[in-house]
Amino acid sequence: MTQPESQRTTTPINNARVSVVVPSYNHAPFIETTLRSIFNQTLPAHELLVIDDGSADGSPGIIENVLKDCPLPCELISRANQGLCATLSEGLSKTDGEYFAYLGSDDLWLPEFLAARVSTLESRAAAVLAYGHSFLIDEENHIIDCTLDWAQYVDGNAQEMLLQQTIAPMSPTVVYRRAALERHGWNEQSKLEDYELYLRLTAEGDFAFDPRVLSAWRRHGHNTSRDFAWMIDARLAAQHRVADFLGLSAGELERLQRASQFAGAEDLLRLGEKSKAFKLLRQNFAGAPSTAALLRPLARLCIPYALIKWHKKRKQEQATQRYGPLIV
Repeated sequence: MTQPESQRTTTPINNARVSVVVPSYNHAPFIETTLRSIFNQTLPAHELLVIDDGSADGSPGIIENVLKDCPLPCELISRANQGLCATLSEGLSKTDGEYFAYLGSDDLWLPEFLAARVSTLESRAAAVLAYGHSFLIDEENHIIDCTLDWAQYVDGNAQEMLLQQTIAPMSPTVVYRRAALERHGWNEQSKLEDYELYLRLTAEGDFAFDPRVLSAWRRHGHNTSRDFAWMIDARLAAQHRVADFLGLSAGELERLQRASQFAGAEDLLRLGEKSKAFKLLRQNFAGAPSTAALLRPLARLCIPYALIKWHKKRKQEQATQRYGPLIV
């Protein structure tokens, strides 16, 4: 996709060292596109490490073949399945760049991604990571949504956003400052690989937000994150684990979790999952920030599911018309 002039990075960054890790798992139809989006960066990565986490669909052979075209130092590690968090920890330990980014084996970056994120971090000494908006694409690379249209991301202190809302930086939009990342890393027992890490990093420094859309997260039938109710439960568990670290009292944690669950109920309603949403609303009325906010989901409960499904499909069609095809 051709980027508008206003979205292009103009300041050259000559000495940045960005380590890129691709955790690969059963994404044979998409992994070549992912890797070539890394090859095509205007700011070349310092190194590329691909770790295949026990794929059973022929991914390692595809990766090995594609890496023959890699224009930067690269390596493929194929081993038995250990899970995403363990794979990311291994990738961090085996790379050495000042900055660190990982890209899921079904996602992709637009060409200016690394240059833009590194430029942001170079200008924000207090930032522990830089992130931005993302397209959502389907199996055929059609743009079906964009976080620009609904995510109220923040620049600076991101703790309140993470604790009270249901949005967080999407992984393909993030570049980390290694020093902060190494002090925390991924909890290998966590079901959401990034969320608990994000919470811990808010105690370290700012989240530098760049509103440009420079990444794409792929939605398909095997995305774990499509089970939104499961994600809400995993977020609550992570909040409990880091409450003491963040200095949250039991009362503060309960208040924040009610607000988070209320926001989650609204998201479930938008997805058409009325029964799960009603259960959360019934238990967390006190989490509504205002009377108007409480009335909004109650009104949504009265909307027929068929109409919600039609509206969702219509929004995807509008996104495709608005943004056009993603050329990769």
